[in-house]
Amino acid sequence: MAEAPKLELVGVTVNGMVAEVELRQPPNNFISNDLVGDIGDALDWLDTQDGVRAVVLCAAGKHFCAGADFSRRAADGAAIPGTRGKHLYKYAQRLWRTRKPIVCAVHGAAIGAGMGLALVGDFRVTCDEARWSANFTRMNYHPGFGLTATLPRLIGPAKASLLFYTGRRLTGTEAYDMGLAELLVPLAEVRSAAAALALEIAQSGPAAVQATRETLRRGLADAVAAATEREFEEQDWLRQTEDFREGIKAMAERRLPDFKNR
Repeated sequence: MAEAPKLELVGVTVNGMVAEVELRQPPNNFISNDLVGDIGDALDWLDTQDGVRAVVLCAAGKHFCAGADFSRRAADGAAIPGTRGKHLYKYAQRLWRTRKPIVCAVHGAAIGAGMGLALVGDFRVTCDEARWSANFTRMNYHPGFGLTATLPRLIGPAKASLLFYTGRRLTGTEAYDMGLAELLVPLAEVRSAAAALALEIAQSGPAAVQATRETLRRGLADAVAAATEREFEEQDWLRQTEDFREGIKAMAERRLPDFKNR
């Protein structure tokens, strides 16, 4: 097997038939073009390794992915100077086009785009201490990172709408009960449980698993691509509103926003 690529923001470790892709921007692992690019490069490389049959996507630090850091990058998701890629969502679309099953080990926060990243995977393992939220509307913002395509597909339109409209924050247990995660384990076991599930998948016939996965996910990548185009258009005008600025301020101050519908 070829040596794993050396990437700046993620680590790649191969353990027999299972590979681990670890986000390495602790404590928050905020989403960025560079982070998404490194994840995509890691998954693309793993697709070329015949010995790898399943992937664990996990994170170092306190949180799986706390979403966007609005204090450091363009609020519309566009690339900032010096980073690769164009718009973040366009850059992220390739994550849904990789071929091997992905198990996400979700601890800490999976907020906003971080929740979107967790839904790139086929399965999710979480713990009660995790916090899940599609909190975009609490900032007077449109949901992004493909969530308008992936979330209804996973938990149904009504539950997805509930999470979008309210921006409600869920514990890991509530997320599991709602169908966002397939396994709920103690915090200390999140990564090992994800690896155990990935190994169980890897012990099945690899060609059959990939063929079945392609059938089950047929049309998903194209749906995400279409959704992200719409998401960006809506975010583009919403971020110019006074209510968006109030939403960002309220989030930073940990209070309810005072929206004026302007």
